[in-house]
Amino acid sequence: MSQTYQLTLTVRRYDPDRDKRWDQTYEMEAGAILRFVDLFRRINVEQDATLTWVSSCEHGQCGSCSVQVNGWPMLACELLVEHAVELFGTTRFRIEPITVAPVVRDLVVDWEQAYERIHRAKPYVIKPVELPPGVTEFQISPKEIARYEDATRCINCFCCATACISTHRNFIGPNAAMASVVRLMDVREEEKDERLGLLYSEEGVYRCHTSKACTHVCPKKIDVAHFIALAKEGNF
Repeated sequence: MSQTYQLTLTVRRYDPDRDKRWDQTYEMEAGAILRFVDLFRRINVEQDATLTWVSSCEHGQCGSCSVQVNGWPMLACELLVEHAVELFGTTRFRIEPITVAPVVRDLVVDWEQAYERIHRAKPYVIKPVELPPGVTEFQISPKEIARYEDATRCINCFCCATACISTHRNFIGPNAAMASVVRLMDVREEEKDERLGLLYSEEGVYRCHTSKACTHVCPKKIDVAHFIALAKEGNF
């Protein structure tokens, strides 16, 4: 029989209609392999239908279920009960929304505002290098793409930006900066000046304090700090 745990979840709540914030505690018994999104769903069904949270794919690919668990930004769809107990050494968990955008309700933040930083970084090829006559596709060698392939796993969950000690001090944020660095390393990108202008602007990479918290919390195990360091060194 699989192990069960007696859990205490203290959730930071917010009701925009009353402009009220408070902590609410839920007690439950849960199996070891339940995910935290499963715990939230059980709260909705069994205890409190008003608790508001968000998820979409629930396979660690969309980033929408990011929350803070005991101060650590994580994906609620990937965090198993047994792993949380092992990681934090407790069965008591404080659940809060991430901090990169205003809270809409309870654990839901304004994702449109959070993504505004990503939109400014333009995580796509702005101006592709013109192909020679008769060539219909741009081929990138494995060696060239290997330099930035890890960064392409970013799902913009904003865990790194929440953990970053610089994000809230006029820094565009580690994931947005990395998105621009990746395109500078992309041999298809011809527009360099605009990207360099952002990376070395007042909200650019020199706002980074090199705490490497971004790398430490990334659920995709991306060394985000490495790519920001490349920008600081001008090594693209």
